[in-house]
Amino acid sequence: MQKQKKKKIGLALGGGVVLGAAHIGVLRAIQEMEIDIDIVTGTSIGAFIAALYAFGKPWDVIASIAQDLEWVDMASLALSQYGLLSNHKLGEIMHDFIGDVRFDEARIPLGMVASDVVTGERVRLTEGSVGEAVMASSCIPGIFTPVNIAGNMLIDGGLLENVPIMLAHEMGADRIIAVDLFTASHSRRTPDNLIDLLMNTYYAAMRYAARPYNKFADVLITPDLSEFNLVNTDQIPALTQAGYLAAKEQLAAFKI
Repeated sequence: MQKQKKKKIGLALGGGVVLGAAHIGVLRAIQEMEIDIDIVTGTSIGAFIAALYAFGKPWDVIASIAQDLEWVDMASLALSQYGLLSNHKLGEIMHDFIGDVRFDEARIPLGMVASDVVTGERVRLTEGSVGEAVMASSCIPGIFTPVNIAGNMLIDGGLLENVPIMLAHEMGADRIIAVDLFTASHSRRTPDNLIDLLMNTYYAAMRYAARPYNKFADVLITPDLSEFNLVNTDQIPALTQAGYLAAKEQLAAFKI
């Protein structure tokens, strides 16, 4: 009798700024349930966490990294007509924790999504510098200056594929676990400054980018993040727990 080929399981992590800490709780649940991930994809903050995970960082180490980060750690003033800030520091953070690595060095095949600001097309990032790709996928337009990769001016992939389910399919995943941080609403607050205003506007639009593709996930994890906002890093432990509880519940019926 011919042995049945193991199905490849993909994990797709969506964007959502600080809400992305919920992904860490999902990783904890996956580890406890002994689900082997064969492919991991991410957009925006999901790309950041996916990269750490693909290079062997377990959920508790990623939680420590996230807990120690502040907004000022990831952004610096940029003298550019394209954005107020640079997220070059985000690339430096990746370098500090996983080194100056390339995609083909990952323990788990890794992919990210960005957007080409000139053509408006979705860009797959599956080769080259991981740090640069994380910067590009996390480059919120109007706030951060675009990242140039291979002559293309790239920004956050959230407007085109906020939860990179289709990318996981394209990379060979047979079954996909996806995490959408925006299916449940998050708490609203009046913007304190221009950056808050731009972020709220961008993520209001991005919320709808995932919906057409969510139906292609085998398991869609949708943590209830209604008590949280996009920017307060003090929420990280509670967000991690929310992601963990949602994943435990929604993965319970998942058959490998």
